[in-house]
Amino acid sequence: MTLFFSQESCLITQDFKKMKICVFASSSNALEKIYVDEAIELARLIGDTNQTLVNGGANVGLMHSMLEKAQEHGAHTIGIIPEKLKGHNLVSEHARELYVTKDMMERKALMRDLSDAFVALPGGFGTLEEILEVITLKQLDYHDKAIVFMNTNGFYDDLFRQFERSFDENFAKPAYRDLYYNANNSSEAIEYLKNYTPPTPVNKWYKVPTNGQK
Repeated sequence: MTLFFSQESCLITQDFKKMKICVFASSSNALEKIYVDEAIELARLIGDTNQTLVNGGANVGLMHSMLEKAQEHGAHTIGIIPEKLKGHNLVSEHARELYVTKDMMERKALMRDLSDAFVALPGGFGTLEEILEVITLKQLDYHDKAIVFMNTNGFYDDLFRQFERSFDENFAKPAYRDLYYNANNSSEAIEYLKNYTPPTPVNKWYKVPTNGQK
């Protein structure tokens, strides 16, 4: 069961929100300044363009920094946190709407359902799991929402090289390069989201040879 809390008394009208942008962000408080600065810049742009920020709702790391800055710049903010983490007093006060889920799986599902687009900041295992799952679901035609990697400081360069090997060796079709976008900075990310057009769906399955025939 998902519990919903409003952390402010004023009402937010539908006109306030043009797009709900889910940002998968690190919980680490030990990051280099370049990563914090770019996350804050993205949050500022989300606020200045009257978008809604959706993230993990925690009061640590880039999640907290983004919620604080986005709210400061007028964005509506939504935090989605598992009950276990809420129990450790990890809830950010800058999430205007707070959803408490029973576990991580429900948290990710609610993030996907509520959001219109996804952005992955540089991050660890959790961030990678979250963004790769939405790519996989898009590949399988469960959604056609925009997906962006924020490649701050070339953080995802090695991951993109691994993707290219998957394409080269037929583990994934080259057309799936269009499932996601590599943004070097926040302005590029926002511009891509503003102009996003879903790619034409591609049949995932390679033809399987039968009786030696191709």
